[in-house]
Amino acid sequence: MSEFVFFIEGDINRPLTIDPTVWIFDERKIDLTSYFDNLDSMDDELTAYQKSISAQWDRERTEGSEPPNPNHNGNLIRYDKQKLINGSFGMPLKPFLTNAGPIDTAKSIAIETENGSIHTCTLEDGFKLIVGFSQDGQPLRDSGPVHIYYGDGSNEKEPITHVKRITIKS
Repeated sequence: MSEFVFFIEGDINRPLTIDPTVWIFDERKIDLTSYFDNLDSMDDELTAYQKSISAQWDRERTEGSEPPNPNHNGNLIRYDKQKLINGSFGMPLKPFLTNAGPIDTAKSIAIETENGSIHTCTLEDGFKLIVGFSQDGQPLRDSGPVHIYYGDGSNEKEPITHVKRITIKS
């Protein structure tokens, strides 16, 4: 592979060239080792989170607040560094598709790989895609630059590999 980037192009307002090696520092990244396992419970977790935030808000209004202490369970910085060194991460594709600005008539996405195969899905499903960019702390040099996972995790064990281009089509 000559380049470690991939492209989003086609029926869009802004073509993008994306370098996934910088995503390791992006707060939007997700942990691929647990993401698909947690899909079923995400709605329940969101509801529980909203209830806990509401209770916290009520408590702080009546009792006052205490500044957060990120190191109350040990050295958070050391833990995060180990997670980055050993983790497998992905990034939701949605913010990048949104930034590319698909035109109003856009209906589908074609994912082109280095070997010439093309995988298609609806634009709606494209907004749910996850782009894997590291495995066990390493960039996907042999099978990358990225892997594509369907949002429902149906191809978690066999993602689309060697992705070079995502084309939005009308």
